[in-house]
Amino acid sequence: AGRGAAMLLWLWLWLCVCCCPGRGLRIHEYLYFQVLSPGDIRYIFTATPAKDFGGVFNTRYEQIHLVPADPPEACGELNNGVFIQDQIALVERGGCSFLSKTRVIQEHGGRAVIIADNAYDNDSFYIEMIQDSSRRTADIPALFLLGRDGYMIRRSLEQHGLPWAIISIPVNVTSIPTYEMMQPPWTFW
Repeated sequence: AGRGAAMLLWLWLWLCVCCCPGRGLRIHEYLYFQVLSPGDIRYIFTATPAKDFGGVFNTRYEQIHLVPADPPEACGELNNGVFIQDQIALVERGGCSFLSKTRVIQEHGGRAVIIADNAYDNDSFYIEMIQDSSRRTADIPALFLLGRDGYMIRRSLEQHGLPWAIISIPVNVTSIPTYEMMQPPWTFW
């Protein structure tokens, strides 16, 4: 019964995401990453790429640090910029444009930025990150993460006294059976 229910859920999600125009993103517009450590948030998370700026993931990172920016909004100089060099930054929405945040992380040598919504209760609405009117560009990938997911990652790091999480990105979820996919229990996929 469990496997049949999982297949029905998958079919329903596929129909809603792929066949209902205007009701969400198509499945190929999602990017997935998995937190490997700390263990209490060892889940596969869903993010959406920026619409019209930033690069793409040409490399799969099996183990890379996800470093929360300090200050969280990353609108200027970072106190922990040395730790973002060659890693991926976790940034919070607000204070400046998505493009400005991406450029700050790029200038600090980050490989990508994941921008979490600042609405901590947002567990289902993705925001379309678009370029600002400055005509600037960014070369690193920029992803949008639900507020609840970003909050839970930061909270876990604080509880464990850790400066970063270890993640794998991107993750190909098509090769993982639905019943084996470790998704956050607070998010409906």
